[in-house]
This record gives sequence, C-alpha cells and structure tokens, in this order.
Amino acid sequence: MDAWAERGACREPGIDPELFFPVSESAPQVAAAKVVCARCPVVARCLDWALRAGEPVGIWGGTTPEERRRARLLLNGALAGTQDVLLEHEEHDRHRNRHRHRGG
Repeated sequence: MDAWAERGACREPGIDPELFFPVSESAPQVAAAKVVCARCPVVARCLDWALRAGEPVGIWGGTTPEERRRARLLLNGALAGTQDVLLEHEEHDRHRNRHRHRGG
C-alpha cells in the first residue's frame, strides 16, 4: 500500500483496527466500519487498491469481501464486453480497409 493509507479515517486515534476485520459479517460491526469509511478522504483509493489486490478479508473502501467480489465480477464482465466491442470495431475497420484497397 502507498502513503494514501496513512491518511485513511481508519488510522485516526481511537479507531480500533479490528473494527474493519469482523469475525463474521455481522450487521452492526460492518455498519460501524462503513460509517468510518463514509467520511474517509481516501475511500476511493482504498477501494481501488482492494479490488486490484483481490483483498479477500476485511472492510476496504467501504465494502465487504462479498461486495468486492461482486464488483470484480461486474468490472470483469464490463471489460470483457468492452473488449468484444473493440474487437468488432477492429474487424469492421479491417473489412472496410480491404474494400478501399480493392477500389470498392
């Protein structure tokens, strides 16, 4: 992790780090951790890091492991869809360029 993590609301005095690593995803503990994340100045960077790192435990960027798993699935699906669109455009461009070179 980078220096951004030191600026996280979770690092403030009086915040118990264990709050962000619940033994179970009990609603009260998760909700309390998310309250801290909601006022955090680096919450977006934290979530980005957790998604890129595939962080399997804890509350990161205001999300639970299950929420991050679903987000990764959605992102991967969106990226796959984007890749399909890009491939279709490339194929279309190749086809169009072949016809131009033939004079048609």
